[in-house]
Amino acid sequence: MADELHGKRIAILAADGVERVELEQPRQALQDAGATTVLLSLHEGEIKARENDLDEAGTFSVDALVKSASADEYDALLLPGGTVNPDQLRVDTDAVGFVRDIMVADKPVAAICHGPWTLIEAGVAKGRTLTSYPSIRTDLRNAGANVVDEEVARDGNLITSRSPEDLPAFNAAMVELFSQDK
Repeated sequence: MADELHGKRIAILAADGVERVELEQPRQALQDAGATTVLLSLHEGEIKARENDLDEAGTFSVDALVKSASADEYDALLLPGGTVNPDQLRVDTDAVGFVRDIMVADKPVAAICHGPWTLIEAGVAKGRTLTSYPSIRTDLRNAGANVVDEEVARDGNLITSRSPEDLPAFNAAMVELFSQDK
């Protein structure tokens, strides 16, 4: 990964409870490929990260509030997981609206682990082929998604992965997808 994302501005939408490696490693992959990343969240300051959902794992500085963000400002979106993070996002109307706006604009989106929960709430999972952490696959099916158990599932402008174990493949697929021009 050299400079294939140079000039691209990527939104990362996360809240307290984000799984640290699912934000940290994809963000680093994006930055290594030349992208500018912007961490959007529900509140100013810092968000608290977790390891395996249970253990405190430091914090990340918030760059901007999702309630002030517009899909027009970004070239793509990353949705990291952890169970608490997307559970908070999916009940926030600004976060759900932002995800919906990105998808309606046909911009590329990458979601890992529990990240697809927000896609369900945004009403954009129906008819899509997705993968996720096993515990939310029923939710995806109930939302009308075609669920597969694969390291990376790609459906047009959307890629999903199951868990931190899939991060190497997820990161490579995300950079490839985000580097493609419409």
